[in-house]
Amino acid sequence: MTSTLAFTYQLRRSTKASYLRIIVSAQKIEVVAPLAVSETEIQAFVHAKQAWILSSQKKLMLKTQGIANSFDYQTTPILVQNKPYALELLTSPTNRIKLDFTDRFIVHLPSTLNTTEERNSLIKKTLLTWLQQASLPQVNKLVALHSPRYQLKPTSIKIKIQKSRWGSCGINNDISINGLLLMMPPEVLEYVVVHELCHIQVKNHSADFWRLVHTHLPHYQTHRSWLKQHGHSLMKQWLY
Repeated sequence: MTSTLAFTYQLRRSTKASYLRIIVSAQKIEVVAPLAVSETEIQAFVHAKQAWILSSQKKLMLKTQGIANSFDYQTTPILVQNKPYALELLTSPTNRIKLDFTDRFIVHLPSTLNTTEERNSLIKKTLLTWLQQASLPQVNKLVALHSPRYQLKPTSIKIKIQKSRWGSCGINNDISINGLLLMMPPEVLEYVVVHELCHIQVKNHSADFWRLVHTHLPHYQTHRSWLKQHGHSLMKQWLY
């Protein structure tokens, strides 16, 4: 440790280390050093890296704070088909979390959780699992509605929670739909399902593809624009 730095760090000597390195997290700074490196060399190394260390930790702290702020479940309603539902937290004597959904979400949290971060992480994971499971019946209904018209029959249908895609159609016509779409207006979910079904017949985004989408959804451009405008912020809130 040294008093001339703007931070403190933990030193860890390692027989496996072949050079000095610094591990920065939002909570701590750790220096990993080979056994043969002197304390003076370590301090000089840390001093030289001070600006980088402070900058890196600030970025990590802001990112962590941003994630925590995005998931203030006590004040932010949970969307289902673009309708807001309140979330109520109850303490459970068991060690397992339980979620009920009627006119609101009720989450029974284990009393053993010690921090807000633990609580929010578990709530988020549970809500994402619920969205994934609740999406499948809705997607199946939409596939049943649209697939018979041009025999656009998927080999399989999967619901995933993804950071990069709202849907996909594989080479073998396996359809994948992002469960976060259940939070959006029903027409947006329908557009993505139709989009992927149409890829069964047309594997690209040519004029023929968009004509096929139009025959199913004449106003698809409205729903596509909504997704482009609002989708990224929703994905960022829940998955980043």
